[in-house]
Amino acid sequence: MKSETSLDNPRRHTSVLAASPKGAAIGRRIARRQLTAWGLNFSHTEPYYAALLIVAELAANAITHGRVPGRGFELHLSVTTSARRGTTTLRIEVSDCRGDRLPVLPARLNPNSQSGRGLTLVNALADRWGTIPRHPNGKTIWTELDLPAADAS
Repeated sequence: MKSETSLDNPRRHTSVLAASPKGAAIGRRIARRQLTAWGLNFSHTEPYYAALLIVAELAANAITHGRVPGRGFELHLSVTTSARRGTTTLRIEVSDCRGDRLPVLPARLNPNSQSGRGLTLVNALADRWGTIPRHPNGKTIWTELDLPAADAS
């Protein structure tokens, strides 16, 4: 596992994790620790729990659908504030090595299915989400959560 926090922006964190259930569990713990360190769990707000669930779902998708043997996945967390717009945003990115397998939001859910609800949860919890290609052949799934003023400080 490789981890770094940028010195020029202390509200930015990146970790490279093994594409395994253990790697996904470590990613969830890292997210919880980092969001807490940034004070985003203050009074246990809804965006904090939404962020943890989004990290869990995207990490699970990375190890299930984006796994390439011998390659890991990357978790990137950042908080940005726009003085012009007066908003603060938490961005969660999970990158994997399978650019050929883009996520698709299911048009209809099968109530008897044991899987397939992860992106539906991400879509419901995130204010915005999407995918971007990652050179040379991977992809990044990103989500953004708009933070209330009390959590943004």
